[in-house]
Amino acid sequence: MTRHLPRHLVRAALAGTAATLLLGLAAPEASAGPDPAAPSAAARDAAHRAAAAPKTLDTLSRFFSREGAVTKAAAAPRVEGRAVPVYYLSADFVAGKKDAPIARMEFLASKAVSSDGQEASLWTVRRGGSWQVVNIATGDEETHYARVGAEKAPGGTVFHEPQINAWYVRDDRDGDHARVLPLDKDAVRAVGAGGTTVAAYRERVQRAYGDKLPGSAYEKSGKAGGYDTGKPAQAPAEAPAQASGQDDGPVTVTSSIAGAGALLALGLSGAALVRRRAARQEG
Repeated sequence: MTRHLPRHLVRAALAGTAATLLLGLAAPEASAGPDPAAPSAAARDAAHRAAAAPKTLDTLSRFFSREGAVTKAAAAPRVEGRAVPVYYLSADFVAGKKDAPIARMEFLASKAVSSDGQEASLWTVRRGGSWQVVNIATGDEETHYARVGAEKAPGGTVFHEPQINAWYVRDDRDGDHARVLPLDKDAVRAVGAGGTTVAAYRERVQRAYGDKLPGSAYEKSGKAGGYDTGKPAQAPAEAPAQASGQDDGPVTVTSSIAGAGALLALGLSGAALVRRRAARQEG
């Protein structure tokens, strides 16, 4: 089971992406840059240690027992596999900036499993010089699509378009003719079962998000993110934080987390955000 992002989170993700867009979008034929740099092995190991730390496992026990499916004492959570980088559609790419990568890394995700088979995704970012778990989400969407994308296009960048909850992989195996391939049904609806060229994908996201900048009539109407809820977007819980390592690539806590009020440190409070997910819709 996986989840669709809640509406307020989708609105905030879109607002965060649009916040860095240029008012005058570049021509869609501007070249797409290389795939974003992967995190270092040291970064992935540090993220895994944070996910598997005793305090995190204690929080996971409470998370898995929240609905009475298993007791906290019997949950026995474990972290499986390595942390994987999670990339989101890049605002610079949408804006048509020359040589902009199609996606940017937002966090590292680790898969956790309980004794009764429940699954969760631990989101880890580097903040204040150390790696910290900032969110727990039900299901294994992030690690699942990292695996599916690697099977479909080995070496390609798997990325998420949070505005429509679509997952893709950029396939560079055909040299100069890179393509964006769908990994779930939301992505199939966006680009077709056979995918599309990187240039055509950029045209689509420019059309979809270019007029949804903060302060626009669209945003002021309460429809940011494509949903008309009659309520303004939720205010950020805290200002976005950014950190980068020498060879880790930028790791930014952006609106997709902080701007939606979902940035929850699992330290003293032990709080966890339960993000409901609908059944996975694979392509």
